[in-house]
Amino acid sequence: MRSEFVRAWALEGPSIQIDPLFPYYQNRSADSIAEEIQLAGYRTVHYFVVNESQVNAELIESFHQRNIAVWALVIGNGTFSTSHLPQEWPAWKMGLLKELNDGFERFSPFSKEYVQWKKEAVSRMLHDYAFDGVEIAEPYFPEWDGIRRGVYGDIGPAAQQAFQEKHGLAVPEFMNRFAANYYKKTPDVYAKWIDFRVDAVNALIDEIINGSGGAREIRPDILVATWSLAVDGGAVSTLRLKEWQGLDAISMIGRVKPDLHMLQTHWPDWMKRNLRAEYAGTYESFAAPIRAAFPELPLGIQADVGSRSNMIKDRTWLNRFQNTVYDLGYQTWTAYEYHLGGYMHDEHPVPLAARTEGDTEVVIVFNKRVDPDSTGMIVADGKEVQEADIDGIRVEESIVDGNRLWLRFNRLPENRPFDVELRHVRDMPSLWHVKGKRANEIPAGTWISIN
Repeated sequence: MRSEFVRAWALEGPSIQIDPLFPYYQNRSADSIAEEIQLAGYRTVHYFVVNESQVNAELIESFHQRNIAVWALVIGNGTFSTSHLPQEWPAWKMGLLKELNDGFERFSPFSKEYVQWKKEAVSRMLHDYAFDGVEIAEPYFPEWDGIRRGVYGDIGPAAQQAFQEKHGLAVPEFMNRFAANYYKKTPDVYAKWIDFRVDAVNALIDEIINGSGGAREIRPDILVATWSLAVDGGAVSTLRLKEWQGLDAISMIGRVKPDLHMLQTHWPDWMKRNLRAEYAGTYESFAAPIRAAFPELPLGIQADVGSRSNMIKDRTWLNRFQNTVYDLGYQTWTAYEYHLGGYMHDEHPVPLAARTEGDTEVVIVFNKRVDPDSTGMIVADGKEVQEADIDGIRVEESIVDGNRLWLRFNRLPENRPFDVELRHVRDMPSLWHVKGKRANEIPAGTWISIN
């Protein structure tokens, strides 16, 4: 399946990441999700794909029906779920200085079997689902300051074999400072190792996108975005990311030839409690060389608006971040993840649109998901219409679908506008990622007009 046309605005303007596996998106219609995102002002979404074989085609179609472009955002260096993997997947794992049990399995870009499987999985997904673009996020090695922290790789068998075949050398030693091949004692070997890792990251992305049977061969119309990290780590931060995580944006872009490059905010920044909305200005050491080398390439930046309770960003922060991004010359921005932002926790439900359906039904659309106990009452000519009134209008059924309140009356006022007063409308803290927040209830006397 292919898109009838690729939505070119996917390369510019505001966009947002969504992960449909969050409870916030469950047990509601796909179109209610798409309408909520549309009313929030987004024309592009980055669909976080956890499993390439389990994608919500109805959700993609609902976005497309509203002219919203959809990127397939896939993870390059591992997976949160192994249920869809072949039996041999444990052989793909990275070798790290210490084992991590954090729910994420990291795979080696030196594993030819993993790279081939990933390429086939991505290509099959792009054939079966009408995404507008594809992007390989997090293709890098762990981790920022990983050698000191012990969270460093890949030093497993596949990496050792590949380094031996390329350079005739053993992988440097990183733990035992008394070893003859300790990385600080062998700077020439370590320099080869750094470049070797950069090439592995770039080769992984290039094979998935440009290799035989890869994304561009299966979908010649597909847009492609590459991702690399950025961090406010001082003047040497670009070199540190190359050394520690195998990231070099210039060589990555030159090899893959994307339509867009994204700078992803690294965790040492997004985890800061008081991160300034203007922090993107500290990333010019990453952005400026990319612009100089590829002046025609659109450049975007990604933020995090609420992965942890101590760093949730409100709407004011997000607006200032957006203004800063555009002032700095970025063409687009996105954030992880739509429903994590502080606006979800802080703002009241607000009716944004209303429409009649048929002779007896009214649909009211809110800015966010609302409680199933929400209801309403028709008000005509400034007077509440009760069952005992001459009009005899009454609510017969009230159903909530995500951010939509669907009301069925025995009948509607004929040939005249009317209002619906909204009652018991609350948002849904139980479905938010950060727990312990109180519900926001719509102010008493809130109503919306129906023409």
